[in-house]
Amino acid sequence: MAVLNEEQTMLRDMAREWADNEAPVSAFRKVRNAAPAEGYDAAAWRAMAEMGWAGIVVPEEHGGSAFGYLSLGMVLEQLGRNLTASPLASTAAAAAAIALGTSDAAKSDWLPKIAAGEVIATLAIDEGPVHDPANIATTVSGGTLTGTKAFVAEGDSAQLFVVSAQDGLYLVSGDQGVTRAPRKMADSRSHAQVSFAGAAAEKLGGPELTQQVIDLATAALAAEMLGMAEQAFAVTNDYLKQRVQFGQQLSTFQALQHRMAKMFTELELMRSAVEGALEAIDAKRSDVDQAVSLAKAVASDTLHLVSREMVQLHGGIGMTDEHDAGLYLKRARVLETMWGNAAFHRERFARLNGY
Repeated sequence: MAVLNEEQTMLRDMAREWADNEAPVSAFRKVRNAAPAEGYDAAAWRAMAEMGWAGIVVPEEHGGSAFGYLSLGMVLEQLGRNLTASPLASTAAAAAAIALGTSDAAKSDWLPKIAAGEVIATLAIDEGPVHDPANIATTVSGGTLTGTKAFVAEGDSAQLFVVSAQDGLYLVSGDQGVTRAPRKMADSRSHAQVSFAGAAAEKLGGPELTQQVIDLATAALAAEMLGMAEQAFAVTNDYLKQRVQFGQQLSTFQALQHRMAKMFTELELMRSAVEGALEAIDAKRSDVDQAVSLAKAVASDTLHLVSREMVQLHGGIGMTDEHDAGLYLKRARVLETMWGNAAFHRERFARLNGY
C-alpha cells in the first residue's frame, strides 16, 4: 500500500466522503434513467471542479494543483466505488497530453479552462473494436486532421479532443469538422464514435507521446477499477454475513469463505500493482510502461473475478436490475477492454522484458 502524505490523506478522505454522501450508486441510477446527452450529472461535475479535482494533474502555473497521479488515482478510486459517472479520468488524461506536449499556446489556452472544469476533454485513440495503438489510419495534411475514432469515452460532450494520428498526437477543438455518433454500451456511460473531417489540428508531439499518454490514461482507469473491486467485495462480504440459509449465515459455509479469501488476496495484489504504477508515473521512473501493463492486467483479471462473484454469491437477486451487482459487472466488462485487456497487457509486459 502506498504511503500517503498529509495532503493526499485529506484528499482521499474528502473524496470518499463526497462520493458516499453526494454520489452514491443511487445517483448513478438516476443518471442512467434520465440519460442526459452528456452521460453524467453536470452539477456533480461542477462540484468536483470546485473541489479542484479537474486540475489535479495540471501544472500550478496553469491553474492546477499538480498533486500527481497517485492523488488522481485516489480520487478515481473513491468515485469508482460508487460507479460515479464523471469525465474526470478522460479530462485528466487529455490535460496530461497537453501539459506534456510541445505547444505552449495549447497549454496557456486550454489548461486553465480544464483545471476550472470549464472544458471537457478526452482522448481519441482507437479506430477499431479492440485497443491497438499501432493500427492508426488518421492523417494530418495542411494542418487539418481526417479520420474516425471508435468508442471515445465522453465523446458525446467533449469540447476538446486529443487525437492520435500516424505521426503523433494532435489537439482538435470539437466545434468544427467533428461529428459524433453515440454508442450504447452495457455500462450506460458516454461513448461515441467521433469522425474528424478536415478538422483544424495542432500537434502536441510524436508517437512516443501517444504511448506515454495512453499509459497515463490506463493507470487512471486501473485506479477506478480498484475502487469498483473493493466495493463489490465489501458489498458481497456484508451480504454473506447477513443472509441466512438452512438456518445459518452464508458466511459460516467454508466453501464460501474460501471464495472470499481468494478475492481478498487478489484485491491486495491489485492494490499493490495499481498504486505501484501511479507511484512510478509520479517518480518518472524508466519502467512506467511495465508498471502500467502489470497494473492493467492484474486489475482486469481481479475486477472480472470480483464482479462475477458478486453476482453469483448474491444468488437470484444478483441477477436483477434492482440490485447493484449487475451495474458493477457491466461497468467492469467495459473497463476490462478499454486501453487493452489483460491478455494485451500480459503480452506487452513480456515483450518489454525481452520475451
